[in-house]
Amino acid sequence: TLLLSQIGPLHYAKQRNHLERDVTMKGLYFQQSSTDEEITFVFQERENLPVTEDNFVKLQVKACALSQINTKLLAEMKMKKDLFPVGREIAGIVLDVGSKVSFFQPDDEVVGILPLDSEDPGLCEVVRVHEHYLVHKPEKVTWTEAAGSIRDGVRAYTALHYLSHLSPGKSVLIMDGASTFGTIAIQLAHHRGAKVISTACSLEDKQCLERFRPPIARVIDVSNGKVHVAESCLEETGGLGVDIVLDAGVRLYSKDDEPAVKLQLLPHKHDIITLLGVGGHWVTTEENLQLDPPDSHCLFLKGATLAFLNDEVWNLSNVQQGNYL
Repeated sequence: TLLLSQIGPLHYAKQRNHLERDVTMKGLYFQQSSTDEEITFVFQERENLPVTEDNFVKLQVKACALSQINTKLLAEMKMKKDLFPVGREIAGIVLDVGSKVSFFQPDDEVVGILPLDSEDPGLCEVVRVHEHYLVHKPEKVTWTEAAGSIRDGVRAYTALHYLSHLSPGKSVLIMDGASTFGTIAIQLAHHRGAKVISTACSLEDKQCLERFRPPIARVIDVSNGKVHVAESCLEETGGLGVDIVLDAGVRLYSKDDEPAVKLQLLPHKHDIITLLGVGGHWVTTEENLQLDPPDSHCLFLKGATLAFLNDEVWNLSNVQQGNYL
């Protein structure tokens, strides 16, 4: 995730009276070519937003995070536009609120994620957003920290709290723990009193994970492709298997059919099923996961559950249902 704050034409440290006087402002958008292979980024002039109405909040953006733009998802949702707004994770100060807003008032410091169908880019001085996409920013959290952690924080909390029902004493395997998502998931799991096992994809990642406090129960270095993840997890849990698995993708096919990089770093789906304990929860980020009948039968015998972690689960439900959570 790339953080942008106080940069060139998008310098956010402007006073409110100056913002209110501006007639136009610039926002960053991207335009996809007809071949869907090339993306062009452009600054677009926008008129100053009108007084907020109903449940919308007018927000002065102090920091915005840039995450990867999922053009495939936008196409699947049939969200065809000439220009798509850039930047969705934002933190800022409330300038004005609509007549039906109940959670915020002017001068509140907030952080949130703009919906997929937002007309406003996060990379703009002022945006309008529905109040249900915002939360209050903790006082001791900086603007950049808030904008940079909100997306992966929501993903990690969804995986551990809603999809796997984490509780104290459980064992959790978090794949690629040194990633942004992984580090937040490890901290949340530790906070709930879980025993954490994690994989490292390089020596630097391994050293990073070994510095965690409280310490991770076991760091499995998969960078050389020689360590068997399932055997290591079963050894760590006395043969019982782990209660919760958060993967970072899995291999679906035989060695001859997988790219070399994917072969080396990701476990096979059979390894995940093998290391999963009785009544365990497997939370996967693999959108095209395919399970054969023997795989399903093995999960059935273990009484295990499988959940899919979609990055846009909250926003997609809003777009599809036409309402707000």
